[in-house]
Amino acid sequence: MGKNKYFSTKSVFGQLISLIDDSMIQKAVKNYDSDRYVKHFKCKDHLFSMIFCCLEKCNSLREVSGGMVGLSGKEETVRINHLPKKSTLADANKVRKVGFFEEIYNSLLEKYSSVLSDSRVEIALNKKVKIVDSTTIGLFKDILKCVGRKAADGKSKGGIKSHSVINADEKVPNLVWFTPATTHDHQFLEKLQCDEHTVYIFDKGYNDYKAFAHFTEQKTGFVTRIKDNAKYEVTQKSNIPENIHSGILSDEIIEVEVNNKNEKSKLKLRKIKYYDREHKRSFEFISNLFEFRADTIAALYKIRWQIELLFKQIKQNFPLKYFLGDNENAIKIQIYCVLIVNLLMAVIKKSLKRKWSFSNLVSFCRIHLFNYIHLTKFLESPENDWNMDKENDGQLGLFDSYLATG
Repeated sequence: MGKNKYFSTKSVFGQLISLIDDSMIQKAVKNYDSDRYVKHFKCKDHLFSMIFCCLEKCNSLREVSGGMVGLSGKEETVRINHLPKKSTLADANKVRKVGFFEEIYNSLLEKYSSVLSDSRVEIALNKKVKIVDSTTIGLFKDILKCVGRKAADGKSKGGIKSHSVINADEKVPNLVWFTPATTHDHQFLEKLQCDEHTVYIFDKGYNDYKAFAHFTEQKTGFVTRIKDNAKYEVTQKSNIPENIHSGILSDEIIEVEVNNKNEKSKLKLRKIKYYDREHKRSFEFISNLFEFRADTIAALYKIRWQIELLFKQIKQNFPLKYFLGDNENAIKIQIYCVLIVNLLMAVIKKSLKRKWSFSNLVSFCRIHLFNYIHLTKFLESPENDWNMDKENDGQLGLFDSYLATG
C-alpha cells in the first residue's frame, strides 16, 4: 500500500501506547523497585503486553503470547524489548507489584485530566461532584470470598469487588479500591477525602450515619437514598416554592441517631421525596446540603447513573470475564490494565471532533491494531476514500494534532 494522508510510521497499537511516556514508567519502576532481579521481561514489556491483552480481549495466556508474535521484528517501533512466553507472563502477573500499574493509571489520569474534564457541573454548583459505587466481578475459583448462597454441592465461586470514585465531569475512575466481594460498601467511605468544595453521590448501600456525621463536620456534601427501614424524626417541613420542579413531593428536616462507641448524638439531615415520571416511582433522598434547592439535590442523584454506565462500558468492551491468573495479584493487575486502556480510549474519543460511540471506537482499534494508519486522522473522516496521490508532508504524533488545535 502506498503512502497516503492516513499513513503513519507507527501501528495503531504503537500510537496508543505512545500516550504513556517513558518517564512515567521509569518513575513508577523506581518507586516500586519492580525491575529488581528481572533480566528480560521488564515492567514496560509487562505493561504493554497486558495492554495488548485488553485491546484484543484475550482470554488466555496462550492468546496473548501467540498474538504478540505478530510484533516479531517490530519490537523497537512499539518500545517492547521482550515478547512474553506463557510462563513468563504468568510468573510476572503473580509476583510483580500491583502498585506499579496503579501508579501508571494515576499518572495518566493526572496528565490527561484537562482533556477528559468537562467542568460544566463544577461551574454550575461551585463544587466538585464525585460519584461513588462498586461493581462485583465473579471469579471461577474461590480466590476471594463471594457473596450469596453456596451451591448445593457446598462449593462457591470467588468474587472481587471494585469500589470506584469518578468525577462527574470526567467519567473515568480516579480512585479504585479492591476488596473481597463480601466487604460491605460503607467501609469504602473511610477512603474518601473530605473538603468543603466536594459533594459525594452514592446509593443507599453506603448508608453509614457515622460517616455522614464526619462529612458534615468536614463541611463535605453528600446525596444518597434513605434506607426503607431507616429510623428518624421529622423536625421541620418546608414549603415547596412554585419555581421548584413539580416532581418534588416533600422537603423535610430530619434527625437521626448516630452511635459512636459509647456515645450517642443527633445528626440533622435533609430528606427530599421526589416522583420520577419516567420510571413512575418515587425516591427519597437524604443530604446535608441545606443551601441547595430540592430539585437540584434530586438532579444530583440522577448523575449517579454515569458510574453504572461506566461499569457496563468496561465489562462489555474489555476482558473481565476470564482472567490470566488464578491468584489475587494477577486479577488486580488485569483490572488496572483494563482501566488504563479504558482511559486511553476515553482520551482518543475526547480528542475527536467527530462523534464515535465508545464500543465502535474500541472495535475499530481492535481490528486495526497492527495496521499503519494514522488513527485520529482516519477516525475524523472514515467515509472518505483514501487519497493515494497525496503524501503527508510531515508526521504528527497521535495526540500532537489535538494539542495543537486544543
